[in-house]
Amino acid sequence: MAVSTNRVPLSGLARKLVMDGLLEQEAAAEAFQESLKNKIPFVKQLVENKLVDAKSIAHAASSEFGVPLIDIDCIEIDPDTIKIVSRDLLQKHGALPLYKRGTRVFLGVADPTNLQALDEIKFNIGGGTTEAVVVEWDKLAKALDKALEESDTSLGDMDDGDLEDFDDVEVGTTEPDRDDDAEVDDAPVVRFVNKCLLDAIKKGASDLHFEPYEKMYRVRFRVDGVLQEVSRPPLALSGKIAARIKVMSRMDVSERRVPQDGRIKLKLSKTKAIDFRVSTCPTLFGEKAVLRILDSDAAKLQIDQLGYEDHQKELFLKNLAKPYGMFLVTGPTGSGKTVSLYTGINILNQEDINISTAEDPVEINLPGVNQVQVDERTGMTFPKALKAFLRQDPDIILVGEIRDLETGSIGVKAAQTGHMVMSTLHTNDGPQTLTRLQDMGIQAFAVATTINLITGQRLCRRLHPDYRQPIDMPDDALLKEGFPQEWVDEGIKIFSPGDGGAECPSGYKGRAGIYQVMGISDAMKRLIIEGANAVQLADQAGDEGVWDIRKSGLSKARAGITSLAEVNRVTVE
Repeated sequence: MAVSTNRVPLSGLARKLVMDGLLEQEAAAEAFQESLKNKIPFVKQLVENKLVDAKSIAHAASSEFGVPLIDIDCIEIDPDTIKIVSRDLLQKHGALPLYKRGTRVFLGVADPTNLQALDEIKFNIGGGTTEAVVVEWDKLAKALDKALEESDTSLGDMDDGDLEDFDDVEVGTTEPDRDDDAEVDDAPVVRFVNKCLLDAIKKGASDLHFEPYEKMYRVRFRVDGVLQEVSRPPLALSGKIAARIKVMSRMDVSERRVPQDGRIKLKLSKTKAIDFRVSTCPTLFGEKAVLRILDSDAAKLQIDQLGYEDHQKELFLKNLAKPYGMFLVTGPTGSGKTVSLYTGINILNQEDINISTAEDPVEINLPGVNQVQVDERTGMTFPKALKAFLRQDPDIILVGEIRDLETGSIGVKAAQTGHMVMSTLHTNDGPQTLTRLQDMGIQAFAVATTINLITGQRLCRRLHPDYRQPIDMPDDALLKEGFPQEWVDEGIKIFSPGDGGAECPSGYKGRAGIYQVMGISDAMKRLIIEGANAVQLADQAGDEGVWDIRKSGLSKARAGITSLAEVNRVTVE
C-alpha cells in the first residue's frame, strides 16, 4: 500500500527547501520517507534522484542554520584527522572530519540538522566538541570515498621495490615442478600478482592476460577493448605466477593438463570489492591465465549512459515494458551484451515482479533477482534451469545465452505462454539473429510471433574531448565511407585522436556503445514466415528506418564521440 505523504510534517532542511521553492512539499515528504526506508541520508536521496542539485541544498542549509559553507575541493584534508573517527560512523552518517583546532573537530556534512551524527561522532572521539561545516553532497561523497579507500590497507604495501627480486632470477632457467607448489606463497610473486590486479583496476581494464611463450613471459591488459603489454616478468616465474593465481581462485594447483575456471574476490576497501572471473588453459609453454574483471558498478548504469540514439532508446524502453515475448541482445564477445541486459533488468526489478536468471557464469550479483549458476558438470544446464523457472511463476526470465535448440525452444514456449524472456546470441546483427534461430531448428512461425526486439551492438573507444583533433575530409570521401547524403549536405566535422601525453597516450578514454535496435514489424513477420534470408530481412529493416550498426557508428563519429578509424575497426564498411 502506498504511503501517504501529504500528512508528513516537514522540518529542518526539508522545510527550508520547500519554503525556498526548490522542492514541492509532496516531493519533499516522499523523499524523506524514502530516505528513512532505504536508510540513507535525506540529502543523498534528493541529489541522486535529481530532485534538487547539491549546490542549492548546501547554500539553503548554510543560510537557514547559520553554518559556514566550505568548498571541500579548495582545502587539504589531514589524513590523521580522518582517522580519529571510526570508519563505520563515517559511512553511516556521510560525515567527514575536515580539520581539528585544539579539542574541536570540524565535520563536513551535507545536512547540519543531523544532530545524531554530531552527537555519535562526538562520543566516538572521546571528548572535545564537534562543529558542523556545510559541504555540497556530491563533493563530500567523493572525498569520503577517497578517504576510506586511501585509509584501507587490505591489499598491503605493494611497493615496486619489492619486485626487484625478480631481476635475480636468470631468464630461461628451469626448476622442478615441485617448486611451483612449494613457493606459491613466495612474497615477491604474491606482490607482483596483487599489483597487476590493482593496476588493471586503476587503468580501467576489462581483462588481464598472463601469457607464457618459449622465450618470454608477458602480461597484457585489455583497456577500452584493445590489448596492451604492461610487463615482462622473468620466464622462470611463469609456473609460480600461474600457481598463485590458481590458489587465489581456488583451483587445483597440481592439475596442469586441463583448463580450469575459478573466481577471485578482491577487497579494495570495506565498501568496494571487485570480482575476477578466472580461466586457465594449458598451452605449449605453460599455463595461460585470463582474468575478467567483473565490476558490479557496470550493471548499475542508467540507459542514458549506454549511448543509444533517442529513437533507439524509445524503442528499447517500449519493448522492455511488454509483458511477454522475447528480448534479444546480440554481438561478439566483449561487446557489452551483459551490461545491456542488466540495465534492462535493473529497470524492471521491482517488488511486484518475479525475475529469474540462468547464467554461465553469474557475473554480477543483483539484489532482488533469483540468479542460478549453470554448471554442466553437476547437470544444471540452461534447459533444466528454464524448466525449473517455469514451475515457479516467473514474470521475467533471463537466459545468459541461447546456445542450442533445446534452450531456444523452451525460451520460445515461455514467451508464448505469457513470460518476458531476455537472452543473448552470438550473431552479428538483428537480421542474422532471425535466421540463426531458424538454423537451430526453431520454426519460422515461432520466431516471427515471439520476438519483440533484437539489439545488435558493438563497443568503440571514445575520443578524449581535450585531445581530439579535427581532420578535413572531402565530401566524396565521406559518402564513400557511408555517411548519408543529407548528413554531408548539413556539414560533418570528423575528429582523430590526439596525443594526450602521459595522461592519455592513445587519445581515447572510455568506450561508447553503437547499436542496431530492430523491432519486428508485421512486414518483417511475413518475410520470416515466407523464409526470407538475412539480406532480405536487412533490406526490409532499412526500408523501415532501422539504423544498422555501421550507421550508428557513423553517427557517433559525426558527433565527435569517436573517430572514423575506430568505427571502421569495429564495424563492416
